[in-house]
Amino acid sequence: MEAAMGLMRRIHPKQSDTALSALLSFCLTTPPISSPKSISLFRFLYYSSFFFFLLCDVDCGKEFILCEYNRDADSYRSPWSNKYHPPLEDALFPSSDLRKLEIEANDVFAVYRDQYYEGGISSVYMWEDDNEGFGMAEGLPARGAWDAIHVIQVGPEEEGVAHYCLTSTIMLSLTTNDESSGTFSLSGSIRRQMNMDLPISDGHLCNMGKMIEEMEGKLRNSLDQVYFGKTKEMVCTLPPSEIVMRLPDS
Repeated sequence: MEAAMGLMRRIHPKQSDTALSALLSFCLTTPPISSPKSISLFRFLYYSSFFFFLLCDVDCGKEFILCEYNRDADSYRSPWSNKYHPPLEDALFPSSDLRKLEIEANDVFAVYRDQYYEGGISSVYMWEDDNEGFGMAEGLPARGAWDAIHVIQVGPEEEGVAHYCLTSTIMLSLTTNDESSGTFSLSGSIRRQMNMDLPISDGHLCNMGKMIEEMEGKLRNSLDQVYFGKTKEMVCTLPPSEIVMRLPDS
């Protein structure tokens, strides 16, 4: 398993689906894994393959993201109608108060998505936590360009203050194919975590929105320095004749 995960970290991000399928096939054909840590890792890899599949809610005509946070058995709950597709008996639903917050969060992050990304699809899911807190997962998929996953764990309130733990993952994929620049592909991913204790006087949604906005700004800067900066540095080190051959006539 360690060797397989080492290979997963080094493959091209665009080939992650194929590599993940091969890794799962390998795990299913080997003897049972006894380590709890290995089992958790296996479940995470399995669920992560569902993050960017979409399903249309026929009741409202809107698409939503399929992931582990809205899944119960083989059905997925829509954040728009709060119904499972396909219908499921004895399904899990958030409490009435948490459902109200989930509805508001989906509306707010839809505006955030349009302002920052000028399109795409976003989904926000909330659930109760065993420690009397709650969790939230938000996805902003834009296939071929930018995929953002934000998972926030909110601890119970203590003296008007709550603890927030944000884990954000960004997956970038850019491809060009035209006569002037030729074929070029740039892909990569980055993950960061942020912990903050914030007063709830402004509301949970306001606090979570500020954290996500701040985190995405930091991740954009990191991606710009790591991927675009390194690519520019490599192009600038090419011999002049090589650069002339690859640049457009203008």
